[in-house]
Amino acid sequence: MPPAGYAYEDNPFKLENPSVLDIAPGEPKSLEDTGLRMGLLADLGLKFLYYAGTGTGVAIAESMCLPWSGVVEHVVDFLAAEKLVDLRGGKGFGRASVEFALTEKGREYARDALTRSTYVGPAPVPIEQYNALISSQTEETPVVGQEDLVSALGHLTVSAELMDKLGPAVNSGRSLFLYGPPGNGKTSLAEAISHMFGGEVFVPHCLEIDNQIIKVFDRIIHTPVSLEVGRDANGRRQTFEMDKRWSLCRRPAVVVGGELTLETLDLIYSESTRFYEAPFQVKANGGMLLIDDFGRQKVHPTDLLNRWIVPLEKRVDFLTLHTGKKFEIPFDQLLVFSTNLDPKELVDEAFLRRIKYKIEVGNPDEESYREIFRRVCEAAGIPYVDQAITYLVEHYYKPRSMEMRSCHPRDLVSLIRDAARYRQIPPALSKDLLDQACEVFLVNL
Repeated sequence: MPPAGYAYEDNPFKLENPSVLDIAPGEPKSLEDTGLRMGLLADLGLKFLYYAGTGTGVAIAESMCLPWSGVVEHVVDFLAAEKLVDLRGGKGFGRASVEFALTEKGREYARDALTRSTYVGPAPVPIEQYNALISSQTEETPVVGQEDLVSALGHLTVSAELMDKLGPAVNSGRSLFLYGPPGNGKTSLAEAISHMFGGEVFVPHCLEIDNQIIKVFDRIIHTPVSLEVGRDANGRRQTFEMDKRWSLCRRPAVVVGGELTLETLDLIYSESTRFYEAPFQVKANGGMLLIDDFGRQKVHPTDLLNRWIVPLEKRVDFLTLHTGKKFEIPFDQLLVFSTNLDPKELVDEAFLRRIKYKIEVGNPDEESYREIFRRVCEAAGIPYVDQAITYLVEHYYKPRSMEMRSCHPRDLVSLIRDAARYRQIPPALSKDLLDQACEVFLVNL
């Protein structure tokens, strides 16, 4: 519990969207509040003790991310009544500090539980509770204004025309198709879009449906936000009171490319662990899912888009357990497709119609190209010389009829630094270094 007089409106956790705490899932006060069957909770307790050897009531509760009082104490009572655990004594008063260990019967039951699922850890959140919270969370998505967009894209050179197209697309929270030649920053744009949303979302450690466990929290994708409010007189951490089966995380951004297949868009069941891994779109709920290099996956683009028809239109997805059970789950994210290929060659008009915003990210004009070059030089600590870019344009781009790309300044400056390091001279936009870089980079293949 937070200390007396604690004011959340003061934003002590430095959240970008402190109002998200208004919909924080409350800590369960009873077994019924968890929404889970006793059998599943008992299995989690047995497996914890099987691996740990012994554990206090508090340790069992912390492993399951559930409160001891009113919840885990009843689970331990059940295990004791069934003669699956023994009391081994403990320090202090109360059963919460008592050491528990499995009986021989308990070890047998634990081994049986492990044949059904090897999962040990935070108790899952029932799919019904998850769906309800995600729906509430959608209303917390911030509106991105023009100033927000300019600020978020300030590190990129983006035209006002492109800005005006991106703004409404981002606020729609629907789907966005970025297309155009390679090397012009489509991926950088999409990543900047994900950051501009800011804010935080609640992510469950795992879900439960029909006694099956689906792991959602992914340390590679989800970045937890600390909700510690201080320490008590005994030095114990005090945290914001909520259901610990959930973590408050930065808004996620999931990027997938050529590795995307139809199979990875459904539940991934492991025969060895006997529980599920949530697909990309579930892990991205509340944030953004970027399909990079769309059209270069092993699966045909039409098949991929067929898979997205219902989620794009209904904002819900349907997943299937290996038992054949199908269930509904929210599809709450900005879905961004990015491709270097001509959209008309990838999909037909019917599919493009379902993707509301189609935005071309074209080659930079000469003015933008010079600005990108200036910024790259500044970041690299190389003096920018505008006449050098004039030389570059007049002697390489125009004679070879080459198109300028937004990535060229970065690549050329990198080559200039390599050449200067080899010659043991300071890197600069000199004619010699620029020629050497261009001869190996700006080639007509």
